[in-house]
Amino acid sequence: MTESTDSTQTVGDVSGYSFEKAVAELESIVARLERGDVALDESIAIYERGEALKKHCEKLLTAAENRIEKIRLDRAGNPAGVEPLDAG
Repeated sequence: MTESTDSTQTVGDVSGYSFEKAVAELESIVARLERGDVALDESIAIYERGEALKKHCEKLLTAAENRIEKIRLDRAGNPAGVEPLDAG
């Protein structure tokens, strides 16, 4: 009685996922683990996949944050260029 879903794929094949797809699969994994109706071996496997998805999402978010720029204004309030957005 093995379910063939994205959640049971190998851990290493998430690098091509969009942020939205990775989050959706991660939410599915969390829901399955919270229900508690998954065998121990499968729980470990999908937990490891969830870790890989989490790391991939963090990498995509960091890349997006690095691309965001803040518009710099002059004293009159007119746009005067851009600068990196402070993430902290």
